[in-house]
Amino acid sequence: MKEILTRIKQIEQEERRRLESPLARYNKGKVHVKQMAFHKCLKRNRWVFGGNRSGKTECGAVETVWLARGIHPYRQNLANVSCWVVSLSQQVQRDVAQQKILYYLDKSWIKEIVMSNGSKASPEYGVIDYIIVDNVLGGTSKIAFKSCEAGREKFQGTSLDFVWFDEEPPLDIYEECRMRVLDRQGHVFGTMTPLKGLSWVYDEIYLNSHNSKEVWYEFMEWSDNPYLNQSEVELMSESISAEMLESRRYGRFTASYGLVYPEFSELNVIEPRELPTDWQDGISIDPGLNNPLSCHWYMRDYDGNVYVVAEHYEAGRDVVYHAARIKEISQRLNWKRDKFGRISALMDSAANQRTLNGIKSVAELFNEQGITVNTRVNKSIFFGINKVKAMLKPLSGPPKLYIFSNCLNMIREIKGYFWGNGDAPIKRDDHAMDELRYYVCSLTDKEEAKPEKTWVQKDKEKLMKRLRR
Repeated sequence: MKEILTRIKQIEQEERRRLESPLARYNKGKVHVKQMAFHKCLKRNRWVFGGNRSGKTECGAVETVWLARGIHPYRQNLANVSCWVVSLSQQVQRDVAQQKILYYLDKSWIKEIVMSNGSKASPEYGVIDYIIVDNVLGGTSKIAFKSCEAGREKFQGTSLDFVWFDEEPPLDIYEECRMRVLDRQGHVFGTMTPLKGLSWVYDEIYLNSHNSKEVWYEFMEWSDNPYLNQSEVELMSESISAEMLESRRYGRFTASYGLVYPEFSELNVIEPRELPTDWQDGISIDPGLNNPLSCHWYMRDYDGNVYVVAEHYEAGRDVVYHAARIKEISQRLNWKRDKFGRISALMDSAANQRTLNGIKSVAELFNEQGITVNTRVNKSIFFGINKVKAMLKPLSGPPKLYIFSNCLNMIREIKGYFWGNGDAPIKRDDHAMDELRYYVCSLTDKEEAKPEKTWVQKDKEKLMKRLRR
């Protein structure tokens, strides 16, 4: 009987110890909402752009331990996991990623530690090569540590289930690591403070230049971390420069001063939803043959809020093909037509010029395909950009311009639209930006007198506002 009581006491002590462990306390009580959004995301290429002390490294370490132990609450768990933790240098590995993993990894779960430098009796003071971890599904997992300073050749030849990048790696190492997870259909994730300006991460992840459906990112700043003292946050914010604040606090890319639309934020991007058909307002096209043709469908509610609801964006196609795609998307949206059954759209006045064969203009070719184009658009760059800016972020209140998240090319262009010399943007990847201006400039005459809303329309407006919130 005494032995049984002793055993029960030991079990109770072990239960208390486990409940008080760092991993058990993670996001219990005070919840870091953005950390949990990262863990819940099932994309295969996830990134957290965070300021210092925003909690980004914590979620990377916990994600690694969860997966290695086979206890991830949101992903499919495996019995035998092989992964890499990639740091910029061995010193950074020892001081940051390695330290965090040892903090969350209970010693009783560790079967073996192999050191590159130092004693495995005190691994926190040395540089770890790899850790073998007991997996709750009956297997073992290997967490190996890699340093970018070793060069790309040291990242070849191994099949992995996932890779965690602690801070931004060189592009060649990132690409090599993505090859390591290919045959196992694995995934990669990164946690970083963007201190290198508009690097490959800006193009590949933030702009999602390849329009990959597996790319996901989140910005994480000091105020998102519920464990930081907010008065200290404000005190620190006052003591550093505005440019440094962008990266160190907000995790933003520091070249944002050159953006045409720094007002754009994730508040302007919403998930696709069904909108009332009487909000249908217009289609705008920036024509292209070798260059992309950009076409978007715009809806507008009775408060003047604009919604970009669909996109056709493709290069290297002729007018017949583009017209067919525009009609196909319009049919899916049940888009309005004129009394002759034709679709109407705004288009760059350059479409009035004759094509190379000198017979018909682009506008005439679209007209033959059942799309009536209005080429009398306001092409003032200064006026149009200021109109768009005011809609992205008004002086007060919520945005007036919302873009559906499936309009990937417009979102990519607006995030990468930079000023050139003088007062003109750089003429590169601006096809959606041009036709957005054409549409927004066309609203000038419509804002004078809005029709009186019916009670049905007012009821719809209330519903949509609740959905936006």
